[in-house]
Amino acid sequence: QVQVVESGGGLVRPGESLRLSCRVSEIIFSINVMAWYRQAPGKERELVATNSRGGTTTYADSVKGRFTLSRDNVEDRAELVMSNLKPEDTSVYYCNARDIGYKSYWGQGTQVTVVS
Repeated sequence: QVQVVESGGGLVRPGESLRLSCRVSEIIFSINVMAWYRQAPGKERELVATNSRGGTTTYADSVKGRFTLSRDNVEDRAELVMSNLKPEDTSVYYCNARDIGYKSYWGQGTQVTVVS
């Protein structure tokens, strides 16, 4: 069974940085898309950044210039480097992987809290 595991969340002050990591294992079909989503309390889950294998990376307007998604296609890993964090970035962050059969897999989420 495909597993998606995130790590790297934590509590930081505004302006600081965090690095989130995601690893996908027990893959059956090749992973095409890797993405990060986030969900704050009382709000819907929103897309933060997404990358298609061999394609470009796109970002939500709210994180452009501050967040960077990178991925290792050999190891099926993805990272989200978050810089200049703001209190409004506080959320549970989820890694999502979609295979070439369009099946989607989610991690359990990792909490990011930005507070003065």
